[in-house]
Amino acid sequence: MSSNTPDYELDETIELTTAEQVRAIGDPLRTTLLGLLHERAATVTELAAAVKRPKSTVAHHVGVLTKAGLLRVVRTRKVRAIEERYYGRTARMFFVGLGRQAPGGGALPPDFNDFEVAARESATAYELGQLRGFIRRARISEEQAAAFWERIEQVIHEFDTLPRTGDTVHGFAVGVYPIPDYPTLPPAPPAPPAGEQD
Repeated sequence: MSSNTPDYELDETIELTTAEQVRAIGDPLRTTLLGLLHERAATVTELAAAVKRPKSTVAHHVGVLTKAGLLRVVRTRKVRAIEERYYGRTARMFFVGLGRQAPGGGALPPDFNDFEVAARESATAYELGQLRGFIRRARISEEQAAAFWERIEQVIHEFDTLPRTGDTVHGFAVGVYPIPDYPTLPPAPPAPPAGEQD
């Protein structure tokens, strides 16, 4: 598809606030289905063919995503007296807020670990010398980390809205996370008065 917008209307972002929603995106097949629907609306038959899984399996996962409010039927068409349903995402980006509580109290279940998924997906690229990646660490405040992440979200949105015109799917993984037990140097000793040397 030459556009960076799917062929149906969708919100830019939706925050996931229920355990049902977070569990719905915690399955690798369901996240793949959501990814495919970035390009255009599709039927269960088309999705099943793309992921090479039985139609009944894909229909189950589409049902879970629909029930959780992450997918919806965006149009239908008649094919030999049967109504085909085309599914689309309800938003371009779904996110779980840090430290969010489920309605009525209690923590939301953990989302899947993006880095675990990225490590699995990137293994072949690493072996072929095609992996672009780095890791950096900085001793900064929580406020600085949050501000930096806001800037990163702009890049994520830019990547998400790129036209789907290439021949190869590329992954893009980013994160900012605390490392409580990472070693740090003690405070530097005071500088000696001018003119004094050790």
